[in-house]
Amino acid sequence: MASGMLSKNKYFFLYTVLIALAFLIYRDYQIQDQQTAMIPYSEFQSLLKEGKVSSLIISDQLLQGDFVEPRSDNKKKFITTRVEETLAKDLSNYPITYSRVYENHVWSNILSWVLPLAFFIFVWFYIIRKATEKGGGLGGGFLTIGKNKAKVYIETEIKTRFTDIAGVDEAIEELKETVNFLKDPQSYGRLGARMPKGVLLVGPPGTGKTLLAKAIAGEAGVPFFSISGSEFVEMFVGVGAARVRDLFEQARQKAPCIIFIDELDALGRARSISPLSGGHDEKEQTLNQLLAELDGFDTKIGVILLAATNRPEILDPALLRAGRFDRQILVDRPDKKGRTEILKVHTKKVILENKINLEEIAALTPGFTGADIENLVNEAAIIATRKKAEKISATDFTAAIERIVAGLERKNRLLNPKERRTVAYHEMGHAIVSSKIPGADKINKISIIPRGIGSLGYTIQQPTEDRYLMTREELIHKMTILMGGRSAEKIVFGCLSTGAVDDIQRATDIARNIVTKYGMVEKLGPVAYEKDSGGFLGLSTYTMEPKKFSEDTSREIDCAVKDLIQQSEKKALEILEQNRSTLDSGAELLLQKETLVEADLTKLLSSNSNIM
Repeated sequence: MASGMLSKNKYFFLYTVLIALAFLIYRDYQIQDQQTAMIPYSEFQSLLKEGKVSSLIISDQLLQGDFVEPRSDNKKKFITTRVEETLAKDLSNYPITYSRVYENHVWSNILSWVLPLAFFIFVWFYIIRKATEKGGGLGGGFLTIGKNKAKVYIETEIKTRFTDIAGVDEAIEELKETVNFLKDPQSYGRLGARMPKGVLLVGPPGTGKTLLAKAIAGEAGVPFFSISGSEFVEMFVGVGAARVRDLFEQARQKAPCIIFIDELDALGRARSISPLSGGHDEKEQTLNQLLAELDGFDTKIGVILLAATNRPEILDPALLRAGRFDRQILVDRPDKKGRTEILKVHTKKVILENKINLEEIAALTPGFTGADIENLVNEAAIIATRKKAEKISATDFTAAIERIVAGLERKNRLLNPKERRTVAYHEMGHAIVSSKIPGADKINKISIIPRGIGSLGYTIQQPTEDRYLMTREELIHKMTILMGGRSAEKIVFGCLSTGAVDDIQRATDIARNIVTKYGMVEKLGPVAYEKDSGGFLGLSTYTMEPKKFSEDTSREIDCAVKDLIQQSEKKALEILEQNRSTLDSGAELLLQKETLVEADLTKLLSSNSNIM
């Protein structure tokens, strides 16, 4: 602070001296101008003959001198332009006043020489500045290509706190130790304990990993370096490694602080994970430099490395060993209680009706992440605003859930009577089979209004509780419900449509998992024939490994999958045949109303006396 004041005072003094000097020069010029008379050359010759000139200074184009006595206008000096003597001698014979015009070539010199030179200097410095500044030129600045692109947030810029995050209480408790270490590293290590060098946040997208990292920096009140893993890698070899070195060097200078690398999988992918990949590419050099920095990382200086990824299964094992990223914290999808807490956080910014029960809304959103719930609240607010309502109601949240899960309602897609009837029986088949299977999730809503890209109708089930394990019987029941729509079409119309394509795909996936992953088929034994991807993205990873079972076993797997699906379809057909009257009356009611809620279904099903 003192050096800044000293620098400001120095510049102020310099500006004052320059202004005073300019004023004195201007004042001297003004005084000289007031005392000097500009006279013609002919008058000078007359004054010279009369002896009224006391002194004279001769230059190439000008003559400057002093009068013997001041003129009537009190001017003591004069200045005139020179005229060639031969010309002046000839002109003196005539009664005329003559003088020479003084041509000043300063501005022409400036225009012809100085301005082009200044233009080229300006262009040169502009190109240099653009090439050296971050974000300009190739690779973020040619001369600063090895500099990191981390965004640095000082402690006053980070407003996020742990109180702004809900639904991940276990992760918050784990990270509070990190905050305590950053606040007081000396006392925290008084018993010889050291803080983990790296903390890796893993979990599905949208669960709040980046938000947790910012909350740590906000709680600890330290600078926060934020950078994405993809920003380390450029087209030039060695740039990524140089940026890693520069990032850690800057962090050591600002310690205590936090380094946060988002999407670590872009930087820390396992080396030679594919047989087709090379062994010395730019990404591997960058990863090697990161490993070297972590090895020489001293946690006592108060620098902590945080990273986040939703693909931990592809990270290099050397990155996850003890002494590097030696603490992994799971930030998973929230349960019902967590979703309720997240709803409470996000609904503080909107206007709700007093009678809204957030727990009921949370029950309708199984599998939603924190980002999904934030989007849900925003969609509900938009729907209420569109209706010109003063407050957001529970029906607005239900409509927002349908909008997110099933897609946008497409009222302009008009189905012909036969298609509407087929869709009505299809959706009612799901509902009736679900109502007759013990332990199945209750039906919350049925609709035959087209939504999304290919959905002509939909059935929403409300889970009674969050489930983490499922038995073989429960999986078979789930398949039976999926086959209910196809079975209803088969019973009523005697033919099948393409409307059950999604149901068949989902049922096939469940059946194949039962056979190949869960080992629930007695004939094939408790053997895993396929590996679980283990990722959070829900995508099957392509592998070039050959099958580790024979062709006979492969045929047995296919037969077992087909048998499970056929058994589920047979069960669904039995339920619907025994409840045919309910199926017909429910389909007719659905054709009339287009949408049935839980109360309508309860009334419809209670009128049927056929109980399995």
